[in-house]
Amino acid sequence: MQKVEIRHSTLADIEAINAVHAGPKAFAGTLDLPYGNPMKWQKMLSELPPNSTSLVALRDGKVLGHLMMGIDPHIRRRHIAWFGIWVRDDAQGQGVGSQLLAAAIDLAENWQNIHRLEITVYIDNEAAIALYRKFGFEVEGEGKDYAFRDGRYVNAYFMARIRNQQV
Repeated sequence: MQKVEIRHSTLADIEAINAVHAGPKAFAGTLDLPYGNPMKWQKMLSELPPNSTSLVALRDGKVLGHLMMGIDPHIRRRHIAWFGIWVRDDAQGQGVGSQLLAAAIDLAENWQNIHRLEITVYIDNEAAIALYRKFGFEVEGEGKDYAFRDGRYVNAYFMARIRNQQV
């Protein structure tokens, strides 16, 4: 696994972040539509809520992955964060997702006092499910016909990792 640099994203990263999200493999695992939309990322990253984090993974100055994480704003759920993770199609299977997720878990659990991390993943996204399981996430439930993708409905798993319950 080649090491990547992890840092907070900047507005200068918007084109590269859009390229990550526009890859057919990357957007197929999300609720996004094909073709990418740099204006969406411009708006989202320039108006990032204070309880949100946007990280990028770089190798040789090239953005290979993106992770967004947000802390639940409800007072009784401030111990919970959600995240989304995307890796460029041509960088998948190279450890980029593992390094991004490890950085997010460190930030959440050791700096933000997050007790529970949540992710929703399509049940046919075997690589992502394996990644999450590797980091101690468990399937807690399944949403039937969760989203419409490529002409059909797909189910999704609701997965979570609880701090201090990992082996």
